[in-house]
Amino acid sequence: MSDDVQPGFVRVRLDLSYDGRDFSGWAKQARGQRTVQGEIEDALKTVTRSSETYELTVAGRTDAGVHARGQVAHVDLPEELWQEHREKLLRRLAGRLPHDVRVWSLTEAPAGFNARFSAIWRRYAYRVTDHPGGVDPLLRGHVLWHDWTLDMDAMNEAAAALVGEHDFAAYCKKREGATTIRTLQALRWERRPDGILEATVKADAFCHNMVRSLVGALLFVGDGHRPVDWPGKVLAAGVRDSAVHVVRPHGLTLEEVGYPADDQLAARSREARNKRTLPGAAGCC
Repeated sequence: MSDDVQPGFVRVRLDLSYDGRDFSGWAKQARGQRTVQGEIEDALKTVTRSSETYELTVAGRTDAGVHARGQVAHVDLPEELWQEHREKLLRRLAGRLPHDVRVWSLTEAPAGFNARFSAIWRRYAYRVTDHPGGVDPLLRGHVLWHDWTLDMDAMNEAAAALVGEHDFAAYCKKREGATTIRTLQALRWERRPDGILEATVKADAFCHNMVRSLVGALLFVGDGHRPVDWPGKVLAAGVRDSAVHVVRPHGLTLEEVGYPADDQLAARSREARNKRTLPGAAGCC
């Protein structure tokens, strides 16, 4: 599959952010719920006075209620339309979009760029407070309250066993025909000066519910309900465990997406489309 742009079109990269609380996720849905993709595509159509809707491709399709600070998408626009509107397009989108989604930059993408398949990592943050009084009202839409004191050292010890390339079937909602093999590059907790615990979760890609399932397992370790070795044993078992709680979405934010050098974009895009197997595995996963 090629990432060549059709003749007469320009691939445009969008860097954007949104507060996910009032969205039914990123992706457009047939039932007409409000989505980030739908809002941006509608705004783009309106401000360019286009008769067509130009579809966005995104780096990470966030679920309902999940936020993004460093989301990336691309759209292929007719070259004539792009040249006509490029100078004022950003400001016009700012005037048309609702206040809970912002586009920060619009740039011509380098050859081979694909917002989804060219990415080499995505970094999320999940924020939790174990303060006995609950969550600061000003942060309630972005921080989960966990009503037990959390042992951060125990959580980090448990997290270390999950880092690396594994089949994360035990922590993912299975999708037909999709692999659950991922390389988890970082999973660590830090307690901020304000007392909020912040998890950094970085991987080449994530499967459905993976971050929130990992966080849920580690919270059970942190509050003493499960031993430190439990998340690793769940991973090794390779099947969904009903004891793994998928935490609520509002504590999760997509912080940043990473891409290789421009001359490696196309190769990365081709590689990312290949179905993965673990070393030594027989057949497809």
